[in-house]
Amino acid sequence: MELYELGLKEAATKIKNKEISSTELTKSLLDRIEARNGEINAYVTVDRDIALEMAQSSDTRIKEGNPRLIEGVPLGIKDLFCTKGVRTTACSHILDNFIPPYESTVTTNLWNAGGVLLGKTNMDEFAMGSSNESSYFGAVKNPWDLSRTPGGSSGGSAAAVADYQCAASTGSDTGGSIRQPASFTGTVGIKPTYGRCSRFGMVAFASSLDQAGAFARNVEDAALMLRSMSGYDEKDSTSADRPIENYDEKLDQFDIKGLKIGLPKEYFVDGLDPKVKEIIDQSIKNFTDQGAEVVEISLPHTKYAVPAYYIVAPAEAAANLARYDGMRYGLRVEGDNLMDTYMKTRTEGFGMEVKRRIMIGNYTLSSGYYDAYYTKAQRVRALITKDFVDAFEQVDVIFTPTTPTPAFKIGGKVEDPVQMYLNDIFTVATSLAGLPGLSVPAGKMGFEGANLPVGLQMIGPAFSERQLLRTAYAHEQMTKFEPLKA
Repeated sequence: MELYELGLKEAATKIKNKEISSTELTKSLLDRIEARNGEINAYVTVDRDIALEMAQSSDTRIKEGNPRLIEGVPLGIKDLFCTKGVRTTACSHILDNFIPPYESTVTTNLWNAGGVLLGKTNMDEFAMGSSNESSYFGAVKNPWDLSRTPGGSSGGSAAAVADYQCAASTGSDTGGSIRQPASFTGTVGIKPTYGRCSRFGMVAFASSLDQAGAFARNVEDAALMLRSMSGYDEKDSTSADRPIENYDEKLDQFDIKGLKIGLPKEYFVDGLDPKVKEIIDQSIKNFTDQGAEVVEISLPHTKYAVPAYYIVAPAEAAANLARYDGMRYGLRVEGDNLMDTYMKTRTEGFGMEVKRRIMIGNYTLSSGYYDAYYTKAQRVRALITKDFVDAFEQVDVIFTPTTPTPAFKIGGKVEDPVQMYLNDIFTVATSLAGLPGLSVPAGKMGFEGANLPVGLQMIGPAFSERQLLRTAYAHEQMTKFEPLKA
């Protein structure tokens, strides 16, 4: 086994026990990135000097007998988390060579826990996309099949974990941007409850929806990542003032017997690949064989989730992206006057998908249309949230497919925005309700001539991450999913 194949918990344990050094592990992963990134395109920035400097600091702490939670383990960081002194672009031309003068709270927490920065991972521009094709730095390829997308917007983070280019990584999820790539790449991806992880220092897309989360190759590592990065932050007004839980501990101490699993009829519909349904059905059977109870539930407003999301999210994006004007940082294209400079900078700096969403957002917020679109979408959002509240009075956890199909071909949907948006059909409702959700590998299936992973989505009540992770761990033990070979 190569060093770069070690998972987060295993690597942290070996470093603490002085079986390996952080420097050795970091060099192994940097070499892996150098060998593979030209093909996968998972990273857009790698700073070997900073990575090795952080690794050496960890090795010093180990020698002094003062290790922290994930001491010395190298991580991939999605390129929308500001990293002090390290380029952060959100994979947009308009943020060319932006070097933040401050650190995001999530990455601060990870470095305080002993993590090592390997580099910044590729993503859809400003996190707007479901296939990682809108990145200014080019598409990321799925390690399972290089002709396919790893999903988006956190495609680089998911691909880096699946391809053993980091032990674990951060992602962000606004409408499915962690769970969908996790499903496509056979990794575990968790989006915690809105407010569980601070948004301070994250490049904003839609502020009422954006939430940081994590990718790993198994549930225990995802739980350890979440423990390391979460926590209350007074710099974020939406941060939840709740204690950090030891999510990675006692994962196996969970009694499936009596667990009530909700199956929403709206998620098992036409458009769901029959083979995906078969794999999800087998996962459910594994639980019922162990004494769990299945309850059919209804989330009646689910059908409005995608249209509501694609009004709320672009409206917030249009407001957030108004700050990129070429005046203070990033790209600046000189015009004949101030307005011309603004126009030329934004025209050249933003990609097509970002421009599309800014225009949709500004339209829905404009005089005469605000109440017809944005206000109505927020009312629908409240109804979707109530559906979940009612459902969780009957069940402990909700199971659904993460996506209707496995990973699709690169270029397969990029010309049809509506088809691309519909790919989020099973994930956006959870985000609109601010609930925790995760995707865990459920199996593999033949799809268009390829053998590809399929994810099971689990959704829980607000701040139920601990139970959600224990349920996912039980599933993992029953499923025995074989990850991609290094």
